[in-house]
Amino acid sequence: MNEVEELLQKDNKVIMRSIIQRIATGPDMSKDISLEEARAGMKAILEDDIDPVQSAIFLIALRMKRESDDENKGILDGIRDKAISITADVDEVLDLSDPYNGYNRSLPAAPFVPAVLAACGVATVSHGVETMSPKFGITHHRVLKAAGKDVHLSVQQAADQISDQDIGWSYVDQKAYCKPLHDLTTLRSNIVKRQALTTVEVLTGPIRGKKKTHYMSGYVHKPYTRVYAMLARHAGFDSCLMIRGVEGGITPSLRQAGKVFYYHDKAEEQSQDFDPKEIGIEQAVRAAPLPDELPPAPESEDVSASFDAEAVAKMAADAGIAALNGERGSTYDAIVYSAAIALWHLKKTETFAEAADKVRQVLDDGSALQHFNAAA
Repeated sequence: MNEVEELLQKDNKVIMRSIIQRIATGPDMSKDISLEEARAGMKAILEDDIDPVQSAIFLIALRMKRESDDENKGILDGIRDKAISITADVDEVLDLSDPYNGYNRSLPAAPFVPAVLAACGVATVSHGVETMSPKFGITHHRVLKAAGKDVHLSVQQAADQISDQDIGWSYVDQKAYCKPLHDLTTLRSNIVKRQALTTVEVLTGPIRGKKKTHYMSGYVHKPYTRVYAMLARHAGFDSCLMIRGVEGGITPSLRQAGKVFYYHDKAEEQSQDFDPKEIGIEQAVRAAPLPDELPPAPESEDVSASFDAEAVAKMAADAGIAALNGERGSTYDAIVYSAAIALWHLKKTETFAEAADKVRQVLDDGSALQHFNAAA
């Protein structure tokens, strides 16, 4: 039995003390820990067996020294150990991941993409939280709630919706798929800065397909594409699509060429450039813009976005419903762009242009709206 194996036989508090002694000793002396140790540390935190001060030190010390690949994998594994994951009664599922901390510079269209993809024959799940640091912005949770959807489904209920051909999509909240992780929301807000949790939590995979599960996400900084691809393979995603999107989301800029990185069958990443003009998108804005006059944040919220995120989420919901009714505009174009890239990646059409035509068809004939309305 080696030293790591011996340590992992001990009490959680002893394990965490040993970890902190090694990862929090300054820029020159801090040491990496093993995948197994990171997994054990994360699992102990989620079991509420570690003092919150030590939990915060664990997360921020890893960030300050920069997490190793094994540490990121271990933290993800620790979360997955405590998370609920259900296989839907469909062969393939697309796991659509947008930033959990939401948007604060544009109205997101992404919350409506799962219903559109479902209308195109792609079973799709999105996931997230109501609000999260550091942006406390407009999230899928808030937009879908404002649009009249139930954002508190159990994982099984969400899987059942995805399995229903008349629906084919769902949203599942972190509070449902991993409540111990959701319970760390206040701690994470108090830490202020981004931690490894922000990187790995989106790859938990609460709903899987019987044969394949695909991962779709956005990024801002190119170095993260390697990290996300590595973690997606580790989490068992058969393919991975990472889009350089506005605010780190799944929608590229509507007014300039964009780039995606992807892999199929867990192979190495490849890259592809896209231009919205190729599919007839001519926009002067990068994304659906926020209105000039925003309602102020409620005085009761000590830490929040600079505006009333729930009120602005209702604006995003109204814009999304209008797009599902075939109304042209920046939200409509954002849905077309994101969904077309997904169909292209999943090889559902021969060309990118055909993918965009398919998306416009389900928006204009009302079938995307039918799938959206059919969900709880």
